[in-house]
Amino acid sequence: MARKLRFVVVGLGMGIHHCRAMLNTKNAELAGVCDHDPERLQEAVREFDVKPYPRWRDVLRDSTIDAVSIVTESGTHADFGIEAANAGKHILMEKPVDVTPQRISKLERAAARTGIKCGCIFQARMDPCNAQLRKAVLAGKMGTVIGVHAQLPWLRLDSYFAGVHGVWRGTWRWDGGGSLMNQGIHTLDLMCWFAGPVQSVAGFYKVHNHAIEAEDQTVAILQFERGALGTLFTTTCAVPERAQRIYMFGTKGSFIRNAQLLESYEMGTSSERARMMARFGGKAKADSTAKDPMALSADGHTLLIEDLVRAIRTGTEPAIPLSSARHAVDVAVAVYKSGKIGRAIAVGEVLKRR
Repeated sequence: MARKLRFVVVGLGMGIHHCRAMLNTKNAELAGVCDHDPERLQEAVREFDVKPYPRWRDVLRDSTIDAVSIVTESGTHADFGIEAANAGKHILMEKPVDVTPQRISKLERAAARTGIKCGCIFQARMDPCNAQLRKAVLAGKMGTVIGVHAQLPWLRLDSYFAGVHGVWRGTWRWDGGGSLMNQGIHTLDLMCWFAGPVQSVAGFYKVHNHAIEAEDQTVAILQFERGALGTLFTTTCAVPERAQRIYMFGTKGSFIRNAQLLESYEMGTSSERARMMARFGGKAKADSTAKDPMALSADGHTLLIEDLVRAIRTGTEPAIPLSSARHAVDVAVAVYKSGKIGRAIAVGEVLKRR
């Protein structure tokens, strides 16, 4: 029987979620935790009974560690990833991969040069309902995709952006933006996963209710490479907050996907429609992440950890490689640039090296 691969989780904010997810895996072992905050580090050591690493360089030097989960501030992801790759460590990268296309490209080159595997976290892709929806779209059951429209009316309290562990949020350098780059990046990734790459964008953003430098509301108009048009609305000002919602339609059918359930499925045969609604429809839960952004299921993370182990052992690509996970960041950066200069732009404009 193959040994479990040994992971260290780096960054113990949302990284605690990674730690708990790892406990549910069969092929990965949580071997240690790393954070510069002594209090956070000791709390994690007490909860998980693993080795503490107060210094990142000690993780890199430890030859017994196979892989790292990078869950630090978003704008540091690529830097940590490049150092991990150079040390021969495989990577599980929390979203977003980073906040600039240029740094992501540097990480891609480092991973290719060293031969390490880098799997990325977009856990919504692992959701069985989302997987079935994408399968139906790719099978042509929707016909030609015409439109995809999404909204993320969430709420984040002022406390989310405060204190030593929150001050980086809502900044351009460390968070890459606000409601779009941090929260809405999952929604944007799903839109692209369903409808294909985005070719050009027109973006608008503002700050309404928070003392942050980036944005807490964004509206984007998206033109997809395959011809569909789309819109995306994100905010962290909604009172009360509502669930993410995606409406997608084509020449033969449509679906409406609430983050918690399938609201409508109008594709395929009547029996197929009935099966999908029986399996994924139902009543939405009255839950919210406004007070506790950590109040999320760990199921998707567990599956992505197991998938990275599979990729490492077989020498194949992870389910969500860098090349796929980066597109949502490229599009988000293009939306921000469009909003700043006041015109629509091609996504390719933000990919040019500086």
